[in-house]
Amino acid sequence: MLQKTSHFMRQANLINGEWVQADSGQTVDVNNPATGLKIGTVPKSGKAETRRAIEAAAEAFKTWRKTTALERSKLLRKLHDAMMDNQDVLAELLTIEQGKSLFESKGEIGSAASYILWFAEEG
Repeated sequence: MLQKTSHFMRQANLINGEWVQADSGQTVDVNNPATGLKIGTVPKSGKAETRRAIEAAAEAFKTWRKTTALERSKLLRKLHDAMMDNQDVLAELLTIEQGKSLFESKGEIGSAASYILWFAEEG
């Protein structure tokens, strides 16, 4: 199962459009709660990384708020479609990370995608 989802697993933080590690270089293990097996690591980030992420988000919002409702809707629909196109793989990833059943994970992806579609239609 892990081999199919590995291209979706980024073991880094996305800050300002770049995948980065913690400034300290430290990581935290991520284990499958159902098996106890290590499935990856994540950066052990601190205040500095958090501050940069918040600043990058605030900067990105300046552009996003100027985006028309129609364009936002198109982008949200594109996100919805990508989630549904990859529902099985994303569900496997949730199952590995959270230890829940594949059936439940698949439903969670569908539910999340439906919320995104709802917001896309709200404009």
